[in-house]
Amino acid sequence: MEKIQMTTPLVEMDGDEMTRVLWQQIKDELLLPFIDLKTEYYDLGLPYREETKDQVTIDSAEATKKYGVAVKCATITPNAQRVEEYKLSQMWKSPNGTIRAILDGTVFRAPIMVKGISPVVKNWNKPITIARHAYGDVYKSTEYRVPGPGKAELVFTDESGKEQFRQTIYDFECGGVLQGQYNKDSSIVSFARSCFQYAIDTRQDLWFATKDTISKKYDHTFKDIFQEIFDREYKARFDELGIEYFYTLIDDAVARVVRSEGGFIWACKNYDGDVMSDMVSTAFGSLAMMTSVLVSPDGKYEYEAAHGTVTRHYYKYLKGEETSTNPVATLFAWSGALRKRGELDGIQALVSFADKLEQATIDTIESGVMTKDLVGLWEGETPAKGVNSLDFLKAIRTRLEETL
Repeated sequence: MEKIQMTTPLVEMDGDEMTRVLWQQIKDELLLPFIDLKTEYYDLGLPYREETKDQVTIDSAEATKKYGVAVKCATITPNAQRVEEYKLSQMWKSPNGTIRAILDGTVFRAPIMVKGISPVVKNWNKPITIARHAYGDVYKSTEYRVPGPGKAELVFTDESGKEQFRQTIYDFECGGVLQGQYNKDSSIVSFARSCFQYAIDTRQDLWFATKDTISKKYDHTFKDIFQEIFDREYKARFDELGIEYFYTLIDDAVARVVRSEGGFIWACKNYDGDVMSDMVSTAFGSLAMMTSVLVSPDGKYEYEAAHGTVTRHYYKYLKGEETSTNPVATLFAWSGALRKRGELDGIQALVSFADKLEQATIDTIESGVMTKDLVGLWEGETPAKGVNSLDFLKAIRTRLEETL
């Protein structure tokens, strides 16, 4: 069969450890035989990030702004142990954080559902996508211990040096703790636009929730900005597509989500998104079956798996031992990026290929062939057969070739 031709390259961001191995296997088995794959390649593996003083991460993000679509392998965010292991000159920042900041994007995470692996919440029969505003709040807060009695005040001085606000937070009669949080209108605006745009792209309802009844300035600002942007820029398009923007309080949202059947995007402030994304991914089954896409307000996309580099399996791999690492989320990162590239470039064959690749993957699991991490979750009628990663990819290829 003639290979599918691409006109615009994908930005390809290679990564670390076991996912780097899977990355190449996916390309060799499932992409290169069928697509004349055009990519602009960036090696975000930790050794090359060290060699370039992390400039390669910045360059990859700028390339994403240029070309519009990227696909990223999982990467290491080094801690002290990694600094020693890789002989790093410094503890380099998270590549995801760097890329997210440059693109000013929001991360959307959604489960990949297959028949035979049921969510813990039995009425969830459609994916729930978590959109997390990964900026500010408690993650950038200033905090300290209060040693004893005294007055804590919140003060704002404008850029000319004039004091605009001064308010007592609390008159401490004993020791305690104090914390100051912030956020920016510009960041909230970007978050809102990314959420509305992604809802339109995926034809899904969008839910958003804060605690504005208690936080009448901080959380209420989030609510107001979302509503203003929706009414001014997106309402007509939502109405045209028959999708809904729905706001409620965060505690009500949690109750509604648990009772729902799924099938919507749940936009969350930073802390809420941190907690709820883990809850949703675990309840659906596995982080290895969770997609992640970074969307900028101006419509740039970066697709990746929601999990890490699977270090334990990589050490086994280096010893020559067989591993059964789940490649599905990484595979769906490639298919998602190829689909979006096809949509933007008007290449229907590329869109169709991405659809068929994902269906072949799901069909393979539903036939009972899967990596060993899924065997314990399996409830299907067909007996589960746990295979190694490469054999799983080969089984997917067999099904894919039947449909092409």
